Amino acid sequence: MHAFSQYFLHLIDHFGYLGLYVVMTLANIGAPVGSELVLPAAGALAATGHLSSVWLVIAVALAGELTGQSIGYAVGRFGGRPFVDKFGRYVRFHHAELERVDVFFARWGSFAIFICRFVPFIRGIMGVPAGIAEMPLVPFYFWTFCGSLIFCAGFVLLGSSLGSHAAVVGEAFRHYALLIAGVAVAALAAYFIVKSLSSKRPA
Repeated sequence: MHAFSQYFLHLIDHFGYLGLYVVMTLANIGAPVGSELVLPAAGALAATGHLSSVWLVIAVALAGELTGQSIGYAVGRFGGRPFVDKFGRYVRFHHAELERVDVFFARWGSFAIFICRFVPFIRGIMGVPAGIAEMPLVPFYFWTFCGSLIFCAGFVLLGSSLGSHAAVVGEAFRHYALLIAGVAVAALAAYFIVKSLSSKRPA
């Protein structure tokens, strides 16, 4: 994965924003890009002047994420499960993974899209099962946009602030991503439970 990430970073360094857009699009159709490493490095490139603006880096990365997820959604919507069974192995997405994602959707609904924007690998292929499930486009794009904005902005801004130490952030996130996602989900669940109980209390 690290070798792939270095290759994609060279593309960004050479082709600038176009390279970043292509790399982030590939990351969201299952390519082993390693967004957790690429985005902080792109932020560092902006901080050192190789890219002109941190905010433009965030915008281009977000556009790439939405493009990739749109492609995944279309593949799932029009290709369905047979497409996953036939071609999923090329991006390490098999029928078993699809079943687990279906269970996740059943539990969390469209909000699952937001949660999975922070889970490595899964975040890159969520559009496919969403398309298979024929999830309405409004919640699909809303949660994809919200999650991707937080993900991209967070890593790019950290990379911009930390400079040469940006790679450390990406590696740490990669190792503790599931724990971070679990804590986030637990916190959100606790919030909604408390809010629900408060609303049921008699005045």
